[in-house]
Amino acid sequence: MPGVYTQKGEEVVTDLETAPTWYIGLGTGSTAPDKADTDLATPASEARVAATASQPSADVAQWVASIVANGAKTFKEAGLFDAAGFGSPPSGGNLIARGIITDAVVVSGDQVNVTVQLEQT
Repeated sequence: MPGVYTQKGEEVVTDLETAPTWYIGLGTGSTAPDKADTDLATPASEARVAATASQPSADVAQWVASIVANGAKTFKEAGLFDAAGFGSPPSGGNLIARGIITDAVVVSGDQVNVTVQLEQT
């Protein structure tokens, strides 16, 4: 998922070793990511999922999560959040990064594996 850090993302993503738990959420919107984003363009109703963090190289942070679809839809965007949020679709917490993904057409019960990679430039 190519993406951009949000302003808040630049402020809080400094070192994976001291990072809190991060969450990945999916959406169905296709608006281009922007540094001013505070949420997904169109958050999907699936809960955000705690992500597994790693650092595949010195300047790349990576988070991986699997989300199970609760209905037929097309996921088009993903976001990295600092909180699970609440409600359906989930809200709350800070959007750290957002990106457009290759359309993932799903039906209820399908699992979508999401990898978010961000490189410090």
